[in-house]
Amino acid sequence: MERRYRATVEYDGCDYLGFQIQARGRTIQGELEKALERVTQEPARVIGAGRTDAGVHALGQVIAFNSTWRHSPPELQRALNAVLPPEIAISELDPARSEFHPRYDALWRQYRYTIINQPVRSPLWQRYACHVPAALDVAAMQAASRELLGVHDFAAFGRPMHEESTRRQVLQAEWVAEDRRLVFTITANAFLYRMVRNIVGSLLRVGRGELAAAEMAALLQAPDRAAAGPPAPARGLCLMKVAYVE
Repeated sequence: MERRYRATVEYDGCDYLGFQIQARGRTIQGELEKALERVTQEPARVIGAGRTDAGVHALGQVIAFNSTWRHSPPELQRALNAVLPPEIAISELDPARSEFHPRYDALWRQYRYTIINQPVRSPLWQRYACHVPAALDVAAMQAASRELLGVHDFAAFGRPMHEESTRRQVLQAEWVAEDRRLVFTITANAFLYRMVRNIVGSLLRVGRGELAAAEMAALLQAPDRAAAGPPAPARGLCLMKVAYVE
């Protein structure tokens, strides 16, 4: 009997062309589907909660797939982890209701962006953080982040994947300073394409004094992508968690 499964996936996205499968090049979805076919001896289609860009990481990506696997979910998890590339791992795997959809059933998603703010680059962090050598005004960046809270039109910071509204609800947007490391956490009901990286790019402009904190509100009022900052590098971004009604 075919069953629906839900899994949480962790991955280092540096060497991949993003989550979504493509005609050429390695993707997270492609590697997951190859592993499933190898383990279950049947073709499988994986659905993800979010289509992370090339170079973006995940600690809590959620996927769903169907399979006629005859053994237990823990055995399926172990078998998949045994054949997946070392950059990808299944951290949780459980049966799900047949209609479960990782994207459409999600209540909110949480991303984290990490910056190493010091004069000299850090080789240990170069895959997982953006290096900014100049000093940043974190208080101004924090003030600008508060302008993002609530329901707004985020067209200045991204575009929808399909013909849908660009309005999103941001539940959390804050910076935490940990020595030379700055971590930005943002939680929203959904995100536009490259929305987080574009927001961080604009917040970095605030931190460098190129944009006033209050001007973040103006960007939300005038949804012009050209007015916002350039996208921050992909390597600093990580999909942390996707929440559902349990």
